[in-house]
Amino acid sequence: MKMDVMNVRRRLIPTAALAATVALAATALTACSGTAGAAGAEDGKDGKLDVMASFYPMQFLAEQIGKDHVKVDSLTKPGVEPHDLEITPKQTAQLGEADVVLYLKTLQPAVDKAVAQSGVKNVIDAATLTKLEVHGAAAHGEEGHEHTDGDEHAAEHAEGDGHNHGEAGEDPHVWLDPVKYAEIAKGVGAALEKSDPDHAADYKKNTDELVAKLGALDTEFKDGLKNTASKTFITTHSAFGYLAERYGLDQEGISGVDPESEPSPARMKELQTLAKQDNVSTVFFETLASDKTAKTLAADTGLKTDVLDPLEGITDKSQGADYFEVMRANLKNLQKALGSK
Repeated sequence: MKMDVMNVRRRLIPTAALAATVALAATALTACSGTAGAAGAEDGKDGKLDVMASFYPMQFLAEQIGKDHVKVDSLTKPGVEPHDLEITPKQTAQLGEADVVLYLKTLQPAVDKAVAQSGVKNVIDAATLTKLEVHGAAAHGEEGHEHTDGDEHAAEHAEGDGHNHGEAGEDPHVWLDPVKYAEIAKGVGAALEKSDPDHAADYKKNTDELVAKLGALDTEFKDGLKNTASKTFITTHSAFGYLAERYGLDQEGISGVDPESEPSPARMKELQTLAKQDNVSTVFFETLASDKTAKTLAADTGLKTDVLDPLEGITDKSQGADYFEVMRANLKNLQKALGSK
């Protein structure tokens, strides 16, 4: 009988030790998951960094650089014109709960205000990651067209168009220049590495891959627009100042940064003359706004219309499923309109 008790004790001792080891391991795993990814798994995010992006170009960067380590939401839903976005109290609260907020200051005044009110600690302002320049109304008179005596009109136009492009009139549409977008990508990657050091190596690798793809896209635009019959394009939305400057083109905006505003009769007449002088064949409009103004000008001048997408959002009407596909569609449409040789 004494022998049986000893055998039972021998069997129980390792079992108890094993149970203690499992308990310790579980405690350690819980502690690790609580700090992993700087986001913490205890709030139900599976350790992923919770990133709130202001609109599609910022969302795309976060998704491409963060991949499996991030959960990305956007304040601007597909089909909504980003400039006119209004933020609900619920969205402001969501901003405060995010681990990282990625936005482009001056593009969306409502977002700027909400970010300031949210109290979120990790804020990435893409406008600080590259140099913003002055294009369009603040630099020219009418949007995208130079006037030597139009400074007063330019100030009035910029003030009354309903869009905040910064105190100095900087153009925020930097993502349409692959080189500047790559600069922003590098800054976003570095910020995510800092916010989530456990996955820093992956963020660095993903950033390098994205920058390489943007470099290839830049080369495609350079080669594709090197030899064209015309260098001038007319567009309803003057969002392409950086793209035009990068590839030696001249952007002519119909009525300003608001793609649906009505141009003045004088501006329409001016564009008709310009179209003849500069061998313009096409008037461009965008997917998120009406093509009425473009078609009116085209009808009056005998021109064609086509899409030049400012890539402020992706919808089922977009000429591609992501940034790269739509940018290549833009390149193809520009080549066709400008008579690429």
